[in-house]
Parts: sequence; C-alpha cells; structure tokens
Amino acid sequence: MIARPKILIVDDNPANRLAVRTILKGMDAELREAGNGFDALTMSMEEEYALILLDVHMPEMDGFEVCEQLRADPRTAETPVIFLTAAYKELADKVRGYVAGATDYLAKPIEDHILKAKVQVFLKLYNQHCLLQESNDFLRVAATVFESQEGMLVTDANNVILRVNNAFTRITGHQPEDVIGKNTRVLKSGRQSAYFYEVMWGELAQNGYWQGEIWNCRKNGEEYPCWLTISAVSNSDGKVTNYVGAFSDITSHKQAEEKIHNLAFYDPLTGLPNRRLLFDRIALAKASSVRNRNYGALMFLDLDNFKVLNDTRGHEMGDRLLVEVARRLQNGIRERDTIARFGGDEFVVMLDDLDADETRAVSQAEGVAEKLLSSLAEPYLLPISVRDSQTTIEHRCTASIGITLFHFQQDSMEEMLKRADAAMYQAKAAGRNVTRFFDPAMQKIVQMRSEMEAQLRNSLSNHELIPYYQLQVDTAGSPIGVEVLLRWNQPERGMVDPAEFISLAEDTGYIVPIGCWVLEHACQQLKQWQGNARLGKLSMAVNVSARQFKQSDFVDRVGAAITNAGIDPARLKLELTESVILDNVNDAVDKMFELKKIGVKISMDDFGTGYSSLSYLQRLPIDELKIDQSFVQDLIGSVSNKNIVKTIIGLANALNMGVIAEGVESREQFELLKDKGCKGFQGYLFSLPVPVAEFEALIAEH
Repeated sequence: MIARPKILIVDDNPANRLAVRTILKGMDAELREAGNGFDALTMSMEEEYALILLDVHMPEMDGFEVCEQLRADPRTAETPVIFLTAAYKELADKVRGYVAGATDYLAKPIEDHILKAKVQVFLKLYNQHCLLQESNDFLRVAATVFESQEGMLVTDANNVILRVNNAFTRITGHQPEDVIGKNTRVLKSGRQSAYFYEVMWGELAQNGYWQGEIWNCRKNGEEYPCWLTISAVSNSDGKVTNYVGAFSDITSHKQAEEKIHNLAFYDPLTGLPNRRLLFDRIALAKASSVRNRNYGALMFLDLDNFKVLNDTRGHEMGDRLLVEVARRLQNGIRERDTIARFGGDEFVVMLDDLDADETRAVSQAEGVAEKLLSSLAEPYLLPISVRDSQTTIEHRCTASIGITLFHFQQDSMEEMLKRADAAMYQAKAAGRNVTRFFDPAMQKIVQMRSEMEAQLRNSLSNHELIPYYQLQVDTAGSPIGVEVLLRWNQPERGMVDPAEFISLAEDTGYIVPIGCWVLEHACQQLKQWQGNARLGKLSMAVNVSARQFKQSDFVDRVGAAITNAGIDPARLKLELTESVILDNVNDAVDKMFELKKIGVKISMDDFGTGYSSLSYLQRLPIDELKIDQSFVQDLIGSVSNKNIVKTIIGLANALNMGVIAEGVESREQFELLKDKGCKGFQGYLFSLPVPVAEFEALIAEH
C-alpha cells in the first residue's frame, strides 16, 4: 500500500508558509513546515518527501545551500525541489538555482492555479514512482525462481550449497562441482564481522528475507563487493527448508561511485577535500558548535614564495611540492579535523570541537598552527630528472597562517573565510612563516599566553614556585594533616592566580616537571617535620595531575622521592581526581596497587563531580574520599547538597574509607558536616593556604 505523500514547505516567514499551505489545502498530501534550512535538512533525513517547496532567501543557510546538501545526500538526491522566491529574479540567480539542483523555479507572488498544477504533477510522479518500487520488489522476489543474469545459489537449511547458475560461475570463478555440497562459508571474504552475520541471520529468521551489500571472495582469492538478496523457503509447516540467494557483482558500480565522489569532493592533485566538501564540513561544524557551545577554528594557509619554485623549476615541480605539503598537513591534524586545498598554493584547515573557553580554544588553535608551520619548514627532497637519471633537490618552503575562531554565531562561511584570509595577509606582512589571528584581542591573548608560558618554563630554575600549606583537622578541630598547594610569585606579574598557570602547565605538559618537584619537596618537608612532636604526626596530601599520573615511571618517581627523603610512606597521601582514574581504568588500577605496596595513601579528590561508579570504587585501593567544595559551599541552603554529602559519607563508611570535606568556611557548615558523620575537614574556617613558616607557627598555636 502506497503511503500518503508528504510535502515540505521551507520558508523563514510564517506568513509565507501559511499562504502556501492555504493554496495546497485539500490536496491528497500531508503538509510539513520548516522555518530554516537546518530544520529542513534534518526533517528530510527523517522522512521521505514527495516534494520540497523551498524559499531561497533565508538567514543562516539559504535555499541554494540547502538544495546542494540535499543533492549531496543519497537519501534526498532525487527528491524534487521547487524554489519559491521573490528575492532572486535575475537569470544568473535562476541558473544558480538549477545548478544547485532545483527541479523547478517559481517567482513570488505565486499564482494559485500554477502552483497547484505543478504540485499535482509531482504528486502523480511520486505515486508512479512508489508503484514502480512495489513492482520492483515483486520482481526481485520472483527472480529467486528463475535463471537470470544475477548469480544464484540454492542451499538447504544448513547452508549447504545444492545448486548454482551460470552467472554464479561467471562472477565467482567457481564451477558447480567446486561448491555443490559445501557450506557457503567457502565464498566468504572475511571482511564482515561475526556481528554482521548475526544481524543478517537474525533478520532472515524474523522476516524470511535479507538484502544488503556484502564482500565475497572469488576462486582466485580476489575480494569483491556484491549486492546480495537471500530469501528463506518454508514448507507447509512453516519450517525453513532452503535459502535462495541472488547476487550481482557491483565492483564497477562502486568504482564509478568512488570516482564520481572523488571528482566532486576531492582535489585530484593532492587528494585533499576541495572547496565543496570543505563548505559541507564547515556547515556541519557550525551546527555542532550551536549544539555543544564549543569553539571551532578556520586557518587560511598560504605557502611563502611558492611562485619562485614554479617559475624556476616548472609547474611539475610545484605540483610535487604541493603533494608533499598536503601529506605533512594531513599528518599534523586530528582525524576529525579537515584540511582542504582551496586553490593554487592555498589551503584551509578547519579545527572542530575545540574548548568551550575562548582562551583555551585560542591556545589549541595556535598549537596546531605552530605544529604545522614547524612541519612545513622542514626541507623537502623533490625528485628531478637530470640527463636521463633521477636525483633529488633540496627545497625549503615556509607558510603563513591566518586564523579565525567561530562559535555559534551566524556568520556566513564566506565571511569566516574572509577573516581567516585577512589574518593570513597580516601574517605575510609580519615577515612570513608566522601565525596571526584575525581578532586583535585574540592575538593579544596568544601573545600574553605565550609570554606566560615562557616565564612558567623558567619558574622552577628561578625558584619562583612556592609551596603553600593548608591545614586539615578532625571533628575536634585538631590538626590531622596538610595539603600542599602551589603559588607562583612571578617578578613581573606578582602572585599569579593558580587557575591561570595550572591550566597553562597542563596544556603545555610542563605540569609533569612541576608535579615531580612538588612531590619531592613534599617528601623533604615531611622529613624536616619528622622529629617535631606535632608536625611529625601530620599526613601530607599532594595533588597529582592527569599527565603526571600517565607517565610510565610515575610509581618509580614516587618511590624514589620517599626513599631519598627517608620518610614513612604512610604519611604521604596522593590526591587523584575521578577523571584521572577513568581515563584508563586498568592502567590506573595497576599503578594504584603498586603505590599501595609502597605504603602510600590514596585520596580521590573532587569526589562526586565526575562519573562516580560503585563498580570501580570497589576495584580501586582508595583510602579516602574528598567531598568537593561545590557541595560544601551550598550545603546550608541546598537540600540536594545535604543529601549528596550524606550519601558520600555513607558510601565511604560502607567501603571502609576515610572522608574529608574541603572548602569549609563557616562554623555552621562545620557543625552540619559533623552531624552527617564527616571526620575530616579543610577550608578557610581553619586556615588559609600559607607559606611553611606561617603554617608551622599555626601548628604551634594549636
């Protein structure tokens, strides 16, 4: 039975959509509406439409771009599209509409009877198409009992081959005697997974029919794609007695598809995406940015002095350089990013799904750009023929890169590319082989961050990093431990906020040597306090970053720091966040058990802010859960936070773990946490983070 046809009306003006709906009222079709191009594309992927009536002039994505994307998708490539617009009446614009893939073109104001007549024609064509599809389905079923140009085989219920036709032999190379009496496994290529066959046989068992693309193997070992239809034959009792398979070799079809696709979307010289595919990827990236609020970046890259090579060595040598440049660029980006050849010696790089924070996104984009510049600046060995012999010449080539970020703004792709292009010319003007951001404010962020990074790398050797200590107490307010925290006293900047330099250290990887220094310093400080009656009883908590924990020699470094200082390892407590552990649970478990063998205590920091799971908590040798300060800050006025804190404390007790709350700033919070069963506390109520001398004086007062 043919489903009732659907018509999609796409126009950003509700009044226009209502007008079209009114004209088409009474027609035997379901009318759907979309107010913008993005919704239209989404709806066209979800349902089949007999006709799309598409306005051209729309914000965000105009009708031309919507039509191009519809034509690029196999599911909508054949859907008729009629442009309805008053915005474009020139011949060139109409031509552009047809090039984009429009089936017909009506200018506003639209005459009712003309629109009705055209829609009736397309509905009739759609119904005929549906009838034809039904006929084709019937013919495919009927073909199971006739000899045809398709390869055919009949098996018993156990997949033992009983009969094959001539087309089977022609396609596979197997003579009937080669396969009759054997299981169909002799035809398998091994490309499909066990899950693929599980699904296939599941559909056969449920529906008695399966159809799809599959890779098989010819007698000579060559693998080939085929379109296979399998029908189950049942007896009068409903029991399957045979399977009939019909297949055709689609190698040439796949090759033609691939060739057409490559010609349409890829640069023939470098194999990189071309402008058309780049624009598709940018549209998807912009849509993704709207959803996840993350930044993306466009880089416009131009080779420096490329014309000199073309003029002196010829275009063939220039092409060889472009191919090598493309290879290096591809090796320098993530798999989900896009590098496209824009034309000549110009390339565009699109970075998708950067950080949601602008400063971090700028840093990430700059990092990729610097990596690309470094790779491109390496010497090129280009092949050349000299007197009938092959040799190579060394050529050096740099590039200039302009960058612009995009967030979820509605700027057009053309505008974004113009900004990146303008930034690239700023890079050229700055001396070439450099990166420039379009927005001066972004460029300033990059410069400031670059300066801070250079200063941070010298912070250890210049003795600018200072350990601060914050007291941890029990329910009586008596000292039980201390957490070592880091402060940076930079001569030019003064005391730098830890939120600024810790994230920078994480991004640059410099957190590893800083973390090692803090660990060693903490152990030496414990050694100095060892003979003190009060200080010698305290445990010391040290934060461990994700990068530091991932180091293969991390456990050895901890052991060496303890041994060199000659301290009781039980007084050292390492604080790990949930994200550090969950990044690679198996590796984390192994390292944590090795640390436990040494005798070190382990605390899970910021507990409750990640993806806490009882299953992994039971596996991990954790001594303590640390309640994140975000739950403590709103503890008094938030019932949910009270319940969360109570749950964490109960969980710690059930798993025989200690528990400590951080961020305690008021006596009311302190008393409430005690009532909930918390045993350890840390926060401004008891002590600010202070230098070692002030901390020792604080302990003396207790």
